[in-house]
Amino acid sequence: MIQSIPLKKLVPSPRNVRKSSDVLADLQLRADIAARGLLQNLVVRKGKRGKFEVEAGGRRLTALQALAEEGTLPENHEVTCLVIEGEESEVREASLAENFQRLAMNPADEAQAFASIIEAGATTEDVARRFGLTVRFVEGRLRLASLAPCVFEALAEGTITLDMAKAYGAISDVERQAHVYAELQHAWYQITPDTIRRMVLDATVRGSDPRAVLVGRDAYLDAGGRIERELFDDDASESWIDVALLEDLAHKAMDEAAEKAALEYGLAWVRPTLGNYVSHDLVEGLSRLPCDPAPMTEQEAQELGELEADYDRVAAVLEDEDSDEDEVAKAEKELVVIDRAMRVLNDRPPVLADELKPEAGAFLVLSRNGEPTLVPQFYTETEVIADEGVVEAIEESGAAKPKGSSLSQRLLDELAMQRRDILAIHLANDPALALDFMVFTLADADGHDWRAKKASTLVGSVASGPITGFEAKDAPASAALAEFAGSLDENWRAGESDVERFAKFRALSDEARSAWLGHVVSRTLVASLACEGERSVPMHEALGSLLEIETAHWWRPTAKNYFDRVAKARTLEALDAAGGPELVSRYAASKKAELASAAERIFSGNFIGEPEVKERAQAWVPPIMRFNDSEEVELADHDGDEAVNAEGTDEIAEQAA
Repeated sequence: MIQSIPLKKLVPSPRNVRKSSDVLADLQLRADIAARGLLQNLVVRKGKRGKFEVEAGGRRLTALQALAEEGTLPENHEVTCLVIEGEESEVREASLAENFQRLAMNPADEAQAFASIIEAGATTEDVARRFGLTVRFVEGRLRLASLAPCVFEALAEGTITLDMAKAYGAISDVERQAHVYAELQHAWYQITPDTIRRMVLDATVRGSDPRAVLVGRDAYLDAGGRIERELFDDDASESWIDVALLEDLAHKAMDEAAEKAALEYGLAWVRPTLGNYVSHDLVEGLSRLPCDPAPMTEQEAQELGELEADYDRVAAVLEDEDSDEDEVAKAEKELVVIDRAMRVLNDRPPVLADELKPEAGAFLVLSRNGEPTLVPQFYTETEVIADEGVVEAIEESGAAKPKGSSLSQRLLDELAMQRRDILAIHLANDPALALDFMVFTLADADGHDWRAKKASTLVGSVASGPITGFEAKDAPASAALAEFAGSLDENWRAGESDVERFAKFRALSDEARSAWLGHVVSRTLVASLACEGERSVPMHEALGSLLEIETAHWWRPTAKNYFDRVAKARTLEALDAAGGPELVSRYAASKKAELASAAERIFSGNFIGEPEVKERAQAWVPPIMRFNDSEEVELADHDGDEAVNAEGTDEIAEQAA
């Protein structure tokens, strides 16, 4: 029986089978109900004390109640409901059927629907607002509507996935899209979004491309491949025209290499990919197998211990004020060699137990130098074993950075932790970027080099520094972090259960929840420096560039935190950067302690000198404390491709902002 029931008489049913939901989807539903009203009746059953329990439509009920709380709907709003009767099992079955029998709308249908609404005169902003979506999501669907007809039809029919359609949309040239689609219709190998994206973006391929290096020039020409060569081109810069043929030959070469690798490592299977990392779609449905780093031999452990002792011995030379310049220069070179040797011993790939190999598999990637490379992370197709470790891509190291190993171990650790705090306070105050970083890191966890250092822990735990108990309490960044944490609204902690605490937390204002977001993400940052070696975290340089961090505003070198801890030559170099040879000559004959004290005054700006010298002194920090922006980091949209590929992140950021 259909009946209109006041909203205040409707309560959630404990029998409703839907126990979890999606926050973003709930917000979209709320916006949709506010714009058009309730389009689907609630299914209810009479309860106690004149109440009606909602058996099907719990999300709609929550949205209606939220709209009433904010004043969009009146408290006595009438809701059209279908009232049912029956045994509890029958009611629960009705709830299951109502949720289970839904069919998600095809992305192609969504694209056509949005396009029709806009053709009728609406804007993308209008559509986004009326459906509770982001403008980026709507633009992404509209981009799908502009795909080549053959690609769009394939999406509508389910022949290709949404990710594949997005890959075709990496360029706006519909002729190129159609051409690649036709070329791939008879491909014998597995077609992935990465394959499509490579082919639509590459009308030709350079001779230095990893696929070209893998296949070889002679094999490509023998198979009928064509090459265009300009006057000054060499084998690396010449253009290979037949991309589909090259892809085909490359897949065959990788298949052969995969078979050999499976036999060599005793694995059940090895799956090849032409990408230089293992994408998420390749590992979907697989379970990771546990594996530990290869154990050190007694000889390796002894060698590592000797290297650590040598490191401390040589580092002591740098901190000794009586060390002359030749000794310091020699020590710096020795530390570079020792640090490299230590990293070689510590850099051990994971090893799979022999008993797991009969059901284990791995992936073979194509490195950037054109070599098939087995990623040392193992999987099984059966549902077993706890999730330990992640698949990580093979990536080459970036450009050289200033050496950090020429300072003592303790000083490097302290500087890394203080620099981490500077980045943390900036990230804590930019929740939109913090959210983007969090979502990206979680999503990208299976696409990193297993040897690369992670930018943060991002499992919610606080990252510990390399030194136990060290706190730079007098540093502005550390003090600002403590003040920021103290300003957080903790009223939600009064809840007795996690459910109650969560409800109280959700009741906080957007500003309060955004502050918590910045806090929990910023405290996961690991300690890093702008240098080569284990303390280098390229992602921190990218974040620092986006946040436009000026380290000098947050950290100043003092005798205690720097100058007393480095060789005299280092301090004189800093003075030279600030005031040139004249300032250096003024203090060159000073004892180390006197020099450190004078340097502290100078670099704090508390000295008599020319304005430009003061300005340079107050802006100077050691290179390893800066956040470098020399490398171009492309984290923003380019040609609108992210309108198709990054809908969710922008939507979350809008809710957090």
